[in-house]
Amino acid sequence: MFEELRSKITSEEFDYQALLDGLREYDRPRDKITDLLRQSAIIRIKKGIYVFGERYRRRPFSREVLANMIYGPSYISLDYALHYYGMIPERVEAVTSVTCSRGRRFSTPVGLFIYRGISMNAYQIGIDQVVLERGRTFLIAVPEKALSDKIHDDRGTRVRTHTEMRAYLLDNLRIDPERLEKLNTDMLSLIADRYRSRKIRLISDLLRKLAGRKE
Repeated sequence: MFEELRSKITSEEFDYQALLDGLREYDRPRDKITDLLRQSAIIRIKKGIYVFGERYRRRPFSREVLANMIYGPSYISLDYALHYYGMIPERVEAVTSVTCSRGRRFSTPVGLFIYRGISMNAYQIGIDQVVLERGRTFLIAVPEKALSDKIHDDRGTRVRTHTEMRAYLLDNLRIDPERLEKLNTDMLSLIADRYRSRKIRLISDLLRKLAGRKE
């Protein structure tokens, strides 16, 4: 039975409907799901979201894919995305995301997933899609948006000048200076407009200023 289920569900991450479809030939599929959970053949991440157990896994599951599935609409951003792009040195354990719904936290068998809420206007820009093997995908902020989301989320920090912003980025956030200089200033300006954020626009202006000194 299990090999037949695995042939129907090719992804390591799947939802309740995919599970029901895989068990549709059985008279009592919900009882089968209970048995699979009891045997640790599948693991419930949250209600309606599952991965295969370690014994039956064909490849590692993706926490990034799961982050999009657990709560949406959402995309990966903030600290997790900054580390994903190599912009900050610290390893980030929780998968951090941004949503246009209210913020939430989910503690699951495979780790903590955190979601921060932003306006729809700010949400709709700076999102990239990463394609994994077998067509699996997840949404993640582009580097400029990940940094902007982080600055917006860190509302307790007051930064007014280029000097203060540079110190905040390099000393507080520990952003890699080489990667910082590669950010797209036009994209930052667009994101600043969506957020109506003086601090984000200050980053764009700072990077333009630094680029001008090198010319």
